[in-house]
Amino acid sequence: MTATIDGLTEAQARDAARAGRANTPVSGSGRTTARILRTTVFSFYNNTLFAIGIALLALGRYSDALVSVGLGIINAALAAVQELRAKRQLDRLQLLAREPVTVVRDGADRTVPPAEVVVGDLVRVRPGAQVVVDGPVVAGRLEADESLLTGESDPVGKDVGDPLLSGSSVAGGEGLQRAEAVGADSHAGRLTIAARADTTALTPLQWRIELVVRLLILLVVLMSGAILAQAALDGSTVLRFVQTSAVLSGLVPYGLFFLIAVAYTVGAARIAGRGALVQQTNAVEAVSRVDVVCTDKTGTLTSGRLTLVEVVPDGGDEAGARALLGTFARSVSATNATSAALAELPGEEVEIVDEVEFRSSLRWSGITLADGTSLVLGAPSTLRPALTDPALAAEDAVRRRTDQGLRVLVLARGTGPLRDAEDHPALPRLRGVALIALADELRDGVTEVLADLAAEDVAVKVISGDDPDTVAALARRAGLDTPAIAGPRLAALEGELFDDAVDTHGVFGRIAPEQKEQIVTSLRRRGHQVAMVGDGVNDARALKAAQVGVAMRSGSAVTRDVADIVLLDDSFTTLPPARTEGRRIIAGVGSSMYLFLSRVATQMLVILTVTLLGLGFPYTPTQVGLTLFTVGLPTFFLTMWARPAPPAEDLLVSLARFVIPVGVLTAGFATAIYAYLYRQITDGFTGTPFPDAIRLFEQYTGLTYGVDADFVEASATLGAQSAMSVFVSTTAIVLILLLEPPHRIFTAWAPVSSDRRPTWLALGLFVAFAVVLIVPATREYFGLTAPDPPVVQIPAVALVLWFVTLSLVLRYRVLERILGLRPRPTS
Repeated sequence: MTATIDGLTEAQARDAARAGRANTPVSGSGRTTARILRTTVFSFYNNTLFAIGIALLALGRYSDALVSVGLGIINAALAAVQELRAKRQLDRLQLLAREPVTVVRDGADRTVPPAEVVVGDLVRVRPGAQVVVDGPVVAGRLEADESLLTGESDPVGKDVGDPLLSGSSVAGGEGLQRAEAVGADSHAGRLTIAARADTTALTPLQWRIELVVRLLILLVVLMSGAILAQAALDGSTVLRFVQTSAVLSGLVPYGLFFLIAVAYTVGAARIAGRGALVQQTNAVEAVSRVDVVCTDKTGTLTSGRLTLVEVVPDGGDEAGARALLGTFARSVSATNATSAALAELPGEEVEIVDEVEFRSSLRWSGITLADGTSLVLGAPSTLRPALTDPALAAEDAVRRRTDQGLRVLVLARGTGPLRDAEDHPALPRLRGVALIALADELRDGVTEVLADLAAEDVAVKVISGDDPDTVAALARRAGLDTPAIAGPRLAALEGELFDDAVDTHGVFGRIAPEQKEQIVTSLRRRGHQVAMVGDGVNDARALKAAQVGVAMRSGSAVTRDVADIVLLDDSFTTLPPARTEGRRIIAGVGSSMYLFLSRVATQMLVILTVTLLGLGFPYTPTQVGLTLFTVGLPTFFLTMWARPAPPAEDLLVSLARFVIPVGVLTAGFATAIYAYLYRQITDGFTGTPFPDAIRLFEQYTGLTYGVDADFVEASATLGAQSAMSVFVSTTAIVLILLLEPPHRIFTAWAPVSSDRRPTWLALGLFVAFAVVLIVPATREYFGLTAPDPPVVQIPAVALVLWFVTLSLVLRYRVLERILGLRPRPTS
């Protein structure tokens, strides 16, 4: 199929579309709705919950199974809603970004969506238009902005026969392009497919939690096998067998799964409120751990606009020079960043009889006025040979400004034409009017952001396709004074030398697109947590290689699609607040793990020791439900109230130092309470029991003394369970005060906290638990007896002894001393 200057016919275009040669867009990450639902519903956490639910259903524990499966569904819903919300918002952004294009069909211009461009179409490209397909220029002459592809900010001249690549845009000129590669075959499409691989990995916190949960599941399986086997040998009833199974399955920390899902979702919502769209929920944590930020220059540190810094007139008439610059900028037909900056000056649009548009091959542009005067604006080195007095454009004067990262131009005036006899652009003899210095405009707040990141020991690497000296000068303007290195020199290095260069330099210029990914990979090899901020197609693979990919809203659709976070207001200043919110959430989850794992360790040890003592099974499923008050609610609020803190790299060690002493001591006291009351009640009924005691326990157990053979065992078990539950529940509340101490008396583990909310929470929980004991309906629901003196007094005395013992063990790091480890310094 061939295309004439009239383009294709509509019939040819339809045939090409049916043959699959249309510009079908390529999704960068494959983040379809089905994929999001599949990954969020069938995560490791949810699969664990679903498996337990199925097992409970098989045992007939329908309500417990509903809790397990229900939590799995809630977890999946929280993650899926967040990611689907992000996908919908991103789809809307990309829909808005898909500007229609003009194609020539049947000899006439026709506006169509980018997806309807087919191979062979003639696409009309104008200034500011996005190039949506690959193919050569077949008519006209133009300048292409390929900064999103190469990182090079200077426009590239394109004549007939030169290729135009998708992802670039037209900076000046006009022409026709023949579509030769579309969709997945285009340059942007190939880059998109290369970046499409799903690289979502577990964050450090997720990895640690998954390791702990896997260990707990292994222990629960081993315990369950031993205890259920013993129950079967002892001839336990089917009901008791099922109840035991339900309690053992409850040792898997359902609430921890739920807490993580809620924390990530809340963190994503808070970050969204600051202008950042979170597409991968675990990016909430990943961004909190970042210690190196890699960023492009154009579009991230800079706004893409220029500002006028200085006008140095030849002859001292600065006002006249400024007016002439303003007139030039208002009169040119093709606008660009330079003319937009100069148009702020005073001046007026005048009639012109000829114009030479700026092209990178010329490095100048000019206009001829009606009176024959020519005005030329261009690079000093290009105009210098044509100047009657080149002093204005002297090399040392120019170099002083370029060393500061400024763009230097010369405005000159002449009387001759701007073209030679063959109508090619040519400079006449010129007289210098003024030397002009322009600067890339830094985005608002960039300087403050870089200072804040430096204060938190976060290194910033500026990676650009521009000259390294220019980029380094701009970085200095932003407050980043760091050595620079050029891409060709970096490419000559290998292995450790390459990694050393990446580590020690902060500015990288003349960097090829593939080198960005190499730089990110090198930093990760050195153990850094990397965030890559970019806006161009050439940044996509680097974004995928980083732990956190951050895209600008105004950047290419590819980068927005593959990024973990999209900055909706195009502001680099959004990143530090997002990092702070991430640290707040992760600190809260870390703190909550102390409570969760302490509860699990305590229950495991109590079940083991009581079972080994032959005193029955110490819990019922309803009594385990008390952890909703003593653990579930506190961990939720502690996570929401947490203060930002650096992620704890030794979290597992720190958990062990806290959880092991708490679990051993709490289980030891709880077992002693259980065994004491179990024996006291058994002995009481063996002798001459009090009638009041018989009546009470008949009411509690529903059994009849002297008739039902297991009355004594059931009564002793219930009384012992009630006292032990009172003790364990109150110790869990006290642990809140140890983690967030309101007074020095509680500072065995952490320093005094200025936040009084955890203290009020602990008091509220204590009152709520007292109400549970006093109100018959709630007491019966949780399988507890009335708060008779033994049920309250014995746990109260044990609580004081437990607190004193635990405080001494934690304060003096007894566990570390026993194990021969170096104690952690106390606060």
